[in-house]
Amino acid sequence: MTGTTTAITNIGSLVTNDPALGEGPLGLIRDAAVVIDADRIAWVGPADKAPAADTAFNAQGRALIPGFVDSHSHLVFAGDRTAEFNARMSGRAYSAGGIRTTVAATRAATDAELEANLLRHLHEARRQGTTTFETKSGYGLTVADEARALRIAAAHTEEVTYLGAHIVSPDYADDPAGYVDLVTGEMLAACAPYARWVDVFCEKGAFDGDQARAILTAGAAAGLIPRVHANQLGHGPGVQLAVELEAASADHCTHLTDADVDALAQAAGTTVATLLPGAEFSTRAQWPDARRLIDAGVTVALSTDCNPGSSYTSSMPFCIALAVRDMRMTPDEALWSATAGGARALRRADIGSITPGSRADLALLDAPSHVHLAYRPGVPLVSAVWQKGVRAH
Repeated sequence: MTGTTTAITNIGSLVTNDPALGEGPLGLIRDAAVVIDADRIAWVGPADKAPAADTAFNAQGRALIPGFVDSHSHLVFAGDRTAEFNARMSGRAYSAGGIRTTVAATRAATDAELEANLLRHLHEARRQGTTTFETKSGYGLTVADEARALRIAAAHTEEVTYLGAHIVSPDYADDPAGYVDLVTGEMLAACAPYARWVDVFCEKGAFDGDQARAILTAGAAAGLIPRVHANQLGHGPGVQLAVELEAASADHCTHLTDADVDALAQAAGTTVATLLPGAEFSTRAQWPDARRLIDAGVTVALSTDCNPGSSYTSSMPFCIALAVRDMRMTPDEALWSATAGGARALRRADIGSITPGSRADLALLDAPSHVHLAYRPGVPLVSAVWQKGVRAH
């Protein structure tokens, strides 16, 4: 051990996400302890075998889980869409067009306003146990506005996604081909230095399969890894395109054919199906069938899709409860997908688990078991959070 060490002792139930360390797929250890050395996990095991540490924290029999990995969010924006939500809950169906409202507000906001709003949502998410988040551009849709969104995001997370292809910019309403040229040309050149990922909303009303392929291929040529908003509003080419291009994730996956499920199963080591139940909750849409995907061997992640239009929640515990109640996941599967699954969607091996060498990102629950996340929906169960080894909440 090389730094200041902290032992978390008297853990009633520890989720490691490593079957080699404990019971079942979650690698559960009862009456456990964890030792943190600087920003890493140094030791995991039974409490009565824990090595000495510089300081100690008594978990008082509560459950300790990996920090949540929120692998899909849209947090660089201004304004909200309360009126749209209210109207939708009164009977109007969701469509992609509402994004334009946020585009106008985001363009009008200052850098300081956008960053303050981003930080507000990050702190909100961290209080609920999120220790890693991905976030996207997509509410600027000009070269300057997309680049500034990514620059602001990159100051607060390593997982930044270029989503110039959220919708066709209102400035190019009569020239979608011209907008694709912009997204794959000047805008990409300005945005790539700040991003790790490239994404596209492949959907009717946004970008079709050929346009999406051109955008993702150009992004990959610039060194960005593809992700795809796929099959949210209806059947389409998004999932197949994600598998074809070896995207890290196909996100939403609400409307799937048997061929789509088979393709995701065949690509389980490469492309994760990221399910976003907050979107279905907020739009009263059809739920993704997680059971169908898991039973087929697909790797599944859960994420919030936090955005001001179709899923304005930063709560991973809420999404776990929805996944268990309405998407036919077990509590164990939902927790794995919200932690290790999210890490897989971000192609990260250092987060999403509590194992020696992994980053010390932890959430302590005010409950004896992780099952309470679904058993007690809406209750603020996260009582302490460690992020990179530092107690942050």
